[in-house]
Amino acid sequence: MRYRTYLRSFILLIFMLGACPAFPQSLDLSKSQIYSPSDKAYLLRSIEVLQSEVEKRTGIKLPVTKKLPKSSHVILVALESDLVRLPGQYKNAVTALAETKAEGFKLATGPANTVIIAGKDARGILYGIGRFLRKAEMTQGKLLVGGGLAISTSPRYPMRGHQLGYRPKTNAYDAFTVAGFDQYIRELALFGANTIEILPPRTDDDATSRHMKMPAAQMIVEQSRICKSYGLDVSIWYPNMGKNYVHPDSIARELAERAQVFASLPRLDGVFVPAGDPGELEPDILFAWLEKEATVLQKYHPKAKIWVSPQVFRPTQHWFDAFFSHANKEYPWFGGVVFGPWVKIPVPKIREMLKPSIPIRHYPDITHNYSAQYPVPHWDLAWAMTLGRESINPRPFDEKAIHNALDQYGIGSVSYSEGTNDDVNKFVWSDQDWDPEMPVMETLRDYSRLFFGPGYKETAAQAIVDLERNWRGEIITNDGIDLTLRQWQAMETNAPLQLLQNPRFQMGLIRAYFDSYTRQRLIYETELEQEARRALAAAGTSGAVKAMRNAEAILEKAWNERILTHYQQKCEDLADSLYKSIGAQLTMKKHGAMSGRGNFMDLINMPLNDAPYLLDQFKRIEKLTSEAEMLREIDQLLHRTDAGPGGFYDHFGDPESWYRVVPSLSWEEDPGSLQSPRIGFGVGLVGEEWVDEIQATGFKGQVTPRVWMKQAKTLYDQPLRIRYEHLDPDAAYRIRISYTGRFRSRMRMTTDDGQTIHDFIQTGEQPTFEFNVPKAATADGKVIFEWTCGEGERGSQVTEIWLMKQ
Repeated sequence: MRYRTYLRSFILLIFMLGACPAFPQSLDLSKSQIYSPSDKAYLLRSIEVLQSEVEKRTGIKLPVTKKLPKSSHVILVALESDLVRLPGQYKNAVTALAETKAEGFKLATGPANTVIIAGKDARGILYGIGRFLRKAEMTQGKLLVGGGLAISTSPRYPMRGHQLGYRPKTNAYDAFTVAGFDQYIRELALFGANTIEILPPRTDDDATSRHMKMPAAQMIVEQSRICKSYGLDVSIWYPNMGKNYVHPDSIARELAERAQVFASLPRLDGVFVPAGDPGELEPDILFAWLEKEATVLQKYHPKAKIWVSPQVFRPTQHWFDAFFSHANKEYPWFGGVVFGPWVKIPVPKIREMLKPSIPIRHYPDITHNYSAQYPVPHWDLAWAMTLGRESINPRPFDEKAIHNALDQYGIGSVSYSEGTNDDVNKFVWSDQDWDPEMPVMETLRDYSRLFFGPGYKETAAQAIVDLERNWRGEIITNDGIDLTLRQWQAMETNAPLQLLQNPRFQMGLIRAYFDSYTRQRLIYETELEQEARRALAAAGTSGAVKAMRNAEAILEKAWNERILTHYQQKCEDLADSLYKSIGAQLTMKKHGAMSGRGNFMDLINMPLNDAPYLLDQFKRIEKLTSEAEMLREIDQLLHRTDAGPGGFYDHFGDPESWYRVVPSLSWEEDPGSLQSPRIGFGVGLVGEEWVDEIQATGFKGQVTPRVWMKQAKTLYDQPLRIRYEHLDPDAAYRIRISYTGRFRSRMRMTTDDGQTIHDFIQTGEQPTFEFNVPKAATADGKVIFEWTCGEGERGSQVTEIWLMKQ
């Protein structure tokens, strides 16, 4: 029966293949000439892009002819308005296509091996050439394109760009040369970007770095010049770093700096001023200052506007009321509002609060993995500990989902980027700003075809997707991580030297090796911890000290008997190569990275089990004076999470406990979790606002349990709710809670029926608290605990709960 089913399926497939028309043959444009009816400078620049990008990949220098050839093999580049001057066969090839709008283009194959690229305007020509290059099959000595090419498209959103900040606090940009920026900006434009955002020489950063090829004041002039040459817009992110924006002398100094910077830039279309992070000002002072800044700005760039984000770390309602009052006054210099990281109010609400005439620009964080605007949902702790906040992070399907959840509320976006780690995300985001219906796989195939070669269109695209899948679910149970490495290794084995030296290929390859190494190490170290705990459990027989010595020897195998050291060496070699080619700074000492800024190679051997905590506890226990005390402490260490008979223990960084967290909106509806709970990372140190690495050190410097590094949290005053059911309605309960995490908020804990467990307390000074639960709160056998913050706090965080039956 099964054989007959397979046979019928095979016959049906053969029939369908025979019934389908043949795929159109490719056109060979290897001997083509480029013709344009116009000789305007902007068009010549786009033609130069076409020539040089084809030559890099094929060795063919397409000649430009001043007269339309009568024979075939022509790539015709023109404004749509110039097509009327051409013979009918060329006009007819594109007139049947749908109409285009500003910056749009038509791309079609014409008669006799001809391709027509017709732009609605100057930018449309550049984007049409970009799409042609994306679809072309370019190999040494060959330039082919599909014979059925017929595209007519216009961008959905007028603003489509990326921030490329030349400052030390990035993981690569400060090592870029002028030529490197030129090429990167060009490549972004090929995927539809029309805006590049730069940074001024003075920010919340060091003035220079060892990587910089020239002072920042000179490089931003070059960045602006490059954009102008391609006809792209230039924005500058310009925080208020002065100490006083009220005193006339301070204002004069700030204005003088702005004048110097603005006057130096060949092109500037907008200034983005964050209201905070850094430079927090009260709205009345902020907007009064911006009016003065606008006068200086428009002296040198008359059409430029100032954009502002309501971005403050500890906002109050009074602050927001004042901000939106100013934003709605429609100052002539005001461009609009920016929705970006740490903006408390969801963008749909911002849209309601603003006049329809005031535009919103998105400033999406596509560069960070956690402690971010759009963190990786339910990321495994081992990734956070090793890859860190700013690793190489292709998230193509996540980026599309994030983009499409919020795009309708703005006019487009300029992404927040800290370097090349988010390279794939930039190209996906640009394609989504152009067309939110663009399939992710189409973007990735174009990316792979253009940057790796046509032979890798499918394999590389799928391998990139699989890097994103590596981050789904728990590492230990994700067998696909090792399969992803085998995919990349298969490409690596057969790749030519040129591809092996390609930085984009190397970024994918290092992640594949790193991920598989981390998974195997986690499995190994988890097994070692279980073995060590069994040795401790035998303390009653072996003696406390001997049991701890045995457990210690077992745990130390993680670094004394390392596994897969050739994987680590491979990652180190790739890191060195990426530093040499694109200035990627994956380590602090060797490559000059800043802590927490992409230096994930420094974390490649971060302990992944509870060894740091256990070894620290052994030192404490050994100081006790009696065997009985030591045995008692070892027992408590082994049963730290025991909530007693009829009790419940939950760790809210653990997927097995997450079902207790009461959801709000889905991730697809609220990817920034402004109205729903999210996962947080970090234990938190007294007196430290920010800790770069996720490690078992917290509070006053003590070594802490591994579970304290991950918690459930909400942002700002959004309540965090955790539900318990199937309780004993006749019992009394006591609750023990661990509050850890980056935020040291003042939090209040209540129940769903209005009972107070504790009033506002300051967290971050001690980790664990205990309270009685009012019996009335659990009388129906269930309870929802709720945490809220005081106004101006960063958010609520809960790590562990022991609900103990009395």
